[in-house]
Amino acid sequence: MTYMEKSVEELHELLITGAVTPKELLEEALQKSHEIQEKYNAFITIVDQAEAGEVSEHVLSAIPYGAEDLYSTKGILTTGGSEALCDYVPFFHAAAVDRLEEAGAVLAGKTAMDEFGIGTTGTTGYTGEVRNPWDSSRICAGSGAGSACAVAAGVYPFALGTDTGDSIRKPAAYCGIVGYKPTYGMISRHGVFAGVSSMDHCGVFTRSVADAAIVVDAMKGTDIDDMTTWDTSDVHLRDALTGDLKGKKLCYVKELCDIANYPGADEQLKAHLANFMEKVEMLRAQGVQVDEVSVDRALLEAVPSVYLVIGAAEISSNLGGITGLIFGPRGEGRSWAELMKDYRTKHFGSLTQRKLVVGSYVLQDENQERYFRKAQRARRVIVDTWKELFRSYDAVIQPAGTGPAKHSDSALDPHTEGTEALEDAMLIGSFGGFPSITIPDGFVEGLPVGMNITGRIYEDEDLLNIAYGIEGMMDYKGRIAREVK
Repeated sequence: MTYMEKSVEELHELLITGAVTPKELLEEALQKSHEIQEKYNAFITIVDQAEAGEVSEHVLSAIPYGAEDLYSTKGILTTGGSEALCDYVPFFHAAAVDRLEEAGAVLAGKTAMDEFGIGTTGTTGYTGEVRNPWDSSRICAGSGAGSACAVAAGVYPFALGTDTGDSIRKPAAYCGIVGYKPTYGMISRHGVFAGVSSMDHCGVFTRSVADAAIVVDAMKGTDIDDMTTWDTSDVHLRDALTGDLKGKKLCYVKELCDIANYPGADEQLKAHLANFMEKVEMLRAQGVQVDEVSVDRALLEAVPSVYLVIGAAEISSNLGGITGLIFGPRGEGRSWAELMKDYRTKHFGSLTQRKLVVGSYVLQDENQERYFRKAQRARRVIVDTWKELFRSYDAVIQPAGTGPAKHSDSALDPHTEGTEALEDAMLIGSFGGFPSITIPDGFVEGLPVGMNITGRIYEDEDLLNIAYGIEGMMDYKGRIAREVK
């Protein structure tokens, strides 16, 4: 019997009735972790010393899970995916991990990721590339590659990730699972390595919308150690799931979703957009209002550049304390500047180094107005544009990227010119702190693709219920990755 492929609620029922023991669940999760590590390189640390939990009334009690290695874990190696912290063991848990521990969940693995969450491929971490469980020649996307891989492969029903641009939602799409980024500040980021503080979100990978609601219900709420958190005591995500979409108004952006905007479209893009439009028509046939809206394409095309400038600036500030002088392998040199330069040169990956250079450059006094302040103003215009959409619509839906997972060797992938806005459109959800979720909505060439749904800030109950209703119209939830032959 394979238990870990079941949902959280199914596992809880089995535990309550005694059909399975906490020890059996943990042993299966650890065994599967080692199996997929050999195939897909999904972990930095497999917590073989973990102890089985105790069953209680809480639905997460005794259920194993994984956490992206950006989350601090007491007594367990926490590297942030960087060689610079290859021997760092925290003395405390991140707040989100603490809350899951209070619920009785059992941490069974620290998952591999892009270095410090910087990257979109799952290939920049010091432990190497994370491979996709649907096709090991392809990536999982990043930064939450390992968490997405583990959940998709059936190691456990949920894993934690972080989402600064689309680092939960894009890997979820590539791996055929659910990726949920709640409203900014719903989950405390205390104990999670900071990257782009104005956009960093904690979130979760699951195989169903209901499981995502359950896990975030356990993690959300105010935290004195994170001033961005807000009172969620009246938010009950799982209880709000009815699937009733009566009266809901959805929209999609023509400039992103209309195939006519891509005259040289490759077959994958054509199939992906056709699949999305099929789901639009499915919703309309069920009585849901789905309108096409128009947004200035120049604004959409500015999104990647805005993210690059603001992201690099904040990363360069947040990584300022990682010097090799306090923790991490020591550099060599006769002064603190030489020690730090040697440490960072040897132990930071090339992408991280480039981000630090760009960030430092745009923050220089003579460059701030030209780059950083201009990017901030553009971000405000983009966010206000989406807020204006939310005056008329409950959610914006869109394809999650331009198609299925890309090959590790990018030369093997077709490429359509002018697709950057579509590929990076989910960044807008992070720009505005909007709640956003990706759900699987079909297959292209045998590989999963996803639909992204973004809603109004603080209205996570409504967003998840919309996702739950759409999920219920399709037959893609709960699927376990099987390699495409």
